[in-house]
Amino acid sequence: MKKTGLQALGGLVYSTDSGRMCPDCEQPQTECRCAEQAVPKGDGIARVRRETKGRGGKTVTTVSGVLLKADDLKALAKRLKNRCGCGGAVKDGVIEIQGDKAEQVCELLKAEGYQVKRAGG
Repeated sequence: MKKTGLQALGGLVYSTDSGRMCPDCEQPQTECRCAEQAVPKGDGIARVRRETKGRGGKTVTTVSGVLLKADDLKALAKRLKNRCGCGGAVKDGVIEIQGDKAEQVCELLKAEGYQVKRAGG
């Protein structure tokens, strides 16, 4: 059956009362929790790589491919930062650890039971 009108657009996208609406949960964007509940896509293998591109020459170790929700990913990042003794962040489902800590991060992830692959340089 072909959708017409508002349904063809994917539902309500803007309300004068609350502003932009999330197309998935149909809640105002300020109250939307879809990103927190979403599990990133991937094969479940934690890929650890060392990067400097686009960071002003600073070295950063990134961990991607870990299939965890946003809160669990932040908790894992916090444990890694504490054990490495450095700072970092979680951006778009990728854990960033400051400095060249790739070997140390690989060992820590293996100790926690993750399947780990070293990627890049």
